[in-house]
Amino acid sequence: MSDCLIELGTEELPPKALLKLSQSFTEGVLKGLDAAGIKPVGVESFATPRRLAMLLKDIPAQQPDRVVEKRGPALQAAFDAEGNPSKAAQGFARSCGVEAADLTKRETDKGSWLYFEQNQSGQPLAEVLPEIVAQSLAQLPIPKRMRWGDRSDEFVRPVHWLVMMLDDSVIDATILGAQSSNQTYGHRFHAPQAFTLAQASDYAATLQDTAFVIPDFAERRAMIRGQIEQTAQQLGGQVQMDENLLDEVTALVEWPKAVSGRFDDEFLAVPQEALVTTMQDNQKYFAVFDGDGALMPHFITISNIDSRSPELVASGNERVIRPRFSDAKFFWEQDQKVTLASRLASLETVVFQKQLGTIAEKVGRMRTLAGYIAQLSNANVTAAERATELCKCDLMTDMVGEFPKLQGIMGRYYARHDQEAGHVALAIEQHYWPRYAGDATPAEITGQCVALADRVDTMLGIFAIGQKPTGVKDPFGLRRAALGIIRILIENNLSINLKDLLQQASAAYGDKLKTADFVEEVIDYIFDRLKAYYQDQKIPPGVIDAVLSCKPMVLTDLDRRIQAVNEFLSHDSAIALAAANKRISNILKKQEQPVSGEIAEGLLQESAEKALNQQLADLQQTAFSYFDSGEYLPGLNALADLRPAVDQFFDDVMVMAEDEALKQNRLALLQKLSNSFMQVADFSRLQ
Repeated sequence: MSDCLIELGTEELPPKALLKLSQSFTEGVLKGLDAAGIKPVGVESFATPRRLAMLLKDIPAQQPDRVVEKRGPALQAAFDAEGNPSKAAQGFARSCGVEAADLTKRETDKGSWLYFEQNQSGQPLAEVLPEIVAQSLAQLPIPKRMRWGDRSDEFVRPVHWLVMMLDDSVIDATILGAQSSNQTYGHRFHAPQAFTLAQASDYAATLQDTAFVIPDFAERRAMIRGQIEQTAQQLGGQVQMDENLLDEVTALVEWPKAVSGRFDDEFLAVPQEALVTTMQDNQKYFAVFDGDGALMPHFITISNIDSRSPELVASGNERVIRPRFSDAKFFWEQDQKVTLASRLASLETVVFQKQLGTIAEKVGRMRTLAGYIAQLSNANVTAAERATELCKCDLMTDMVGEFPKLQGIMGRYYARHDQEAGHVALAIEQHYWPRYAGDATPAEITGQCVALADRVDTMLGIFAIGQKPTGVKDPFGLRRAALGIIRILIENNLSINLKDLLQQASAAYGDKLKTADFVEEVIDYIFDRLKAYYQDQKIPPGVIDAVLSCKPMVLTDLDRRIQAVNEFLSHDSAIALAAANKRISNILKKQEQPVSGEIAEGLLQESAEKALNQQLADLQQTAFSYFDSGEYLPGLNALADLRPAVDQFFDDVMVMAEDEALKQNRLALLQKLSNSFMQVADFSRLQ
């Protein structure tokens, strides 16, 4: 067993894509090796700005011998009446490089076939690996490839060197124009000269000990995190770690060194979110906060060199950040000279969507819808309408124009400056929540009203103009909007009928669009997202399907049903009752006409059907009283007492009796039993 090193050296790779490229590269090579029958005991992946690499540990130096099998045509098509090979058989033989007489016949579960078998000796790893590596690199998720020099090779960045080693020997290969060797490069500045690797297994230690490179992404990331936290502590503060920024910075450096800088206290008068945004997005700095979460006049940057004069590095970064902070301060001061409300008219100049009108028109529809939601929720209608009027106005400010990520946040600041009500100001910011998976929903009812109105209006309008999401394309973020609607309604216990809400949104469009036809389509789309919502909670698919099939339009009610059915499944009788409901469903489906009519007690002959009818009548009253109050689990537990009677009924009673009246009466009893459970879910779908 040997260790195999693969390293591709490049120009600086795109930092946001580095980790994905590394993972895909390793996965591709392992997949290719597996197809070749070669499996290393372990693998280590490495990724830095200038290299993608992996160490395959304890890997066989050669493929195992194997038998290659190919299935040809069926025997009935392989020979004519005289037993001579058909054209199909002859063609298959030629494709295998043999004569038809060399093929074998084989009986299988799926019929009789012509087969080709060949013993194939395993090839050395050194012979199969280059093609595997080349294929893996060709299949990396690179949206736009580039060429360099006078070559036709394409990759995400120009390739400068290639290392392929099996223990201490070089595997001969040329990939993306680079000839393999045992020579690699260290840090661009600290160790720019090529050096030779003695052993493949020495790779990581040699780079780290002598070449100023930490090749392991996770190790480098942990090192950066530790340096940042230590530096922040020395400054008397702490860092609210942005994990995405940490990943990006890790992908930008090979030899990380934390350096702190300072900015003028005067900039702390600017909302800290604006300062943090420009630090993170533009400069890749980490902001420092005090124990109360207030921004301190410090930042931390990760340098890619171990400078002998770190104060000069700090000073350079301080000079860079000052003009950006000055711009933010200017925008902040200028924006406050005009009230947020006065910007409402300017929204008429901004198109939301060509067919759906301007943002001003959208805000008008949202205002009506937010007021409707507020009324249903016993919220302050005036506050909801006012927050809606102002919620998009910060889009017209200089600050948001420069930093779009601050939309809503700056609206809150400007609303407070204009002395708008506190819950109105908060709603302006929070109507964008949740912004991403795991984000919080609006904390107060006013923000919830505006957030719902925004998403519902967008969804209905986009569906109406025929631009609903297809495949991976979702330019208007409707998947996220649908999940936002679900979470806001359920997690804040807003008992609002989804269909009524969408119809109100449709009415707000007036004659602008034929939206009414799309209400059901939007409902179906939201219900599809509900499946994913509950799957993330590890709810069994059968439970989800059983409840969603009933299409409860109040999502809080739907959620209570989901939780109740999921818990009810642990009941001893649950599975048996589900099976009974499945059986009932199958019986009722086979009827040419829908089963209808009341149960005639005079037609109940068997003691088992009499007992079931009586017990069902008794238990329904108890169960339905629970269902009416939304207490589904106690109601289901009450119905669970029916199990012995149901079992006895199917043991003793012939449902499909010859007497038509008797048959219909028994079918009506089964329909009544099914309807009892359908008050909660379609239990037949649990099977």
